[in-house]
Amino acid sequence: MAASEEEPEALMEQLDVARSLENLPVSAWPPGTEPEPFQYTPDHVAGPGGDTDPTLITFPGCVCLKTPCLPGTCSCLRREKNYDDNLCLRHIGSEAKCAEPVFECNVLCQCSDHCRNRVVQRGLQFHLQVFKTDRKGWGLRTLDFIPKGRFVCEYAGEVLGFPEVQRRIQLQTIHDSNYIIAVREHVYNGQVMETFVDPTSIGNIGRFLNHSCEPNLLMIPVRINSMVPKLALFAAKDIVPEEELSYDYSGRFLNLLDSEDKERLDNGKLRKPCYCGAESCAAFLPYDSSLYCPLEKPNTGEEGKVEQKRVWPHSGGE
Repeated sequence: MAASEEEPEALMEQLDVARSLENLPVSAWPPGTEPEPFQYTPDHVAGPGGDTDPTLITFPGCVCLKTPCLPGTCSCLRREKNYDDNLCLRHIGSEAKCAEPVFECNVLCQCSDHCRNRVVQRGLQFHLQVFKTDRKGWGLRTLDFIPKGRFVCEYAGEVLGFPEVQRRIQLQTIHDSNYIIAVREHVYNGQVMETFVDPTSIGNIGRFLNHSCEPNLLMIPVRINSMVPKLALFAAKDIVPEEELSYDYSGRFLNLLDSEDKERLDNGKLRKPCYCGAESCAAFLPYDSSLYCPLEKPNTGEEGKVEQKRVWPHSGGE
């Protein structure tokens, strides 16, 4: 009897997809199954061709020792607070037109670990589960209620240079899944900051997030110790227990289409079907050819815009 009582506990330990590297264990469903093997990392790691090591600390810290971190006095808060008193991201409502830049306090800051400008760096705060879906392979869902605006998880993996991104993508076929994401942040004077992340072989639970045309998560670049951003996913609405977590692979902000998105809804390629089940489902997963060819010069006048793209292999040649 003792052996049979210990087996379920041992099974739970074995099926922590996060390998005890997160604040909370991440279970798998159904019991006894596991996703394909990969090396787990809760944070970005340096990959081939990356300009900056994401583990290096390059930001100075604030000097808010006796006073709370507030806009105007804290060097990490340039304009206004990032989070409200409930640790929810501000400006996530429909009135927001683009993602606001987020800088959290870092390891060199003199403020306490309980500072309200420390959210993403605290890691998982909700119980999540990797589960087998009917038609989309593995997915990720929450076992807890998640209020709108709360941080859910990161999309972490190898930070790559563009030539390595092209090399990896061009080796893929129509039958391969693509985990590589390209995030382009339009800053000022037409300049664009680019971050390429691949969690295929080295990554975290964010790699299991499926696409939805009506997602419940929103990806926001959050900087803590350096200019290499954390790709943080926040709840775009209240999320109930056992609801699948998803984000829009095309990078549309709060499900808003722009002219570029509309042009890419049907580009004549053999594309992967979308099984998100949303009323506004576009029938196919987003496709973007920008990583198959040299990058175009960025458009000007788009300051504050954040583009996030996951491209999918197709059968036609570019």
